[in-house]
Amino acid sequence: MRFMFESVCVFCGSSPGTRPGYAEAARAMGRELARRRIRLVYGGGDIGCMGELSRAALEAGGKVLGIIPRRLFERVATAEPTELVIADDMHDRKARMYEASEAFIALPGGVGTMDELFEAWTWRQLGYHSKPVGLLEVEGFFGPFLALIKTIAGEGFMSPALVADLIVDDEAPRLLDRMAAAPPIAYHKLQESRG
Repeated sequence: MRFMFESVCVFCGSSPGTRPGYAEAARAMGRELARRRIRLVYGGGDIGCMGELSRAALEAGGKVLGIIPRRLFERVATAEPTELVIADDMHDRKARMYEASEAFIALPGGVGTMDELFEAWTWRQLGYHSKPVGLLEVEGFFGPFLALIKTIAGEGFMSPALVADLIVDDEAPRLLDRMAAAPPIAYHKLQESRG
């Protein structure tokens, strides 16, 4: 393992989902980050898997940075993180999350989670950062997504190297270990376009 992160950004749903395993996975990730003394960076809300993640990290003695857009802050409760940043809008929120983090992990979630995941992964592909990106697989949730990206690669719209660059595991401790040991990305979209 090359090093352990100081801050990891976790994207996950503001809903609990239909299976108890989703919330439990969020709690397990929060506890594991706290156990390793890694600051959690997340979306700032107190609902769904997002709230479970943050509360678990705080209850385990961890540090939590919540970053929430002003419009959402005015409408939803926050989990009283160690530090709360109120961003101007969603673009500002994501920029601040990416700046504050050394790695990105997606747990089950909806369109917002997918948006954040794809942006972090795209920025890595384009060389805007070299921070690892991973998925915590929970009860097969990401199976269809992983099949889709393999189809995208098979149809020539994505490099197989980029598919392989996404780190996927179903155990939070093992996922963090694998991400910490991951080499910098070997594939950059811009290099491909130059031939």
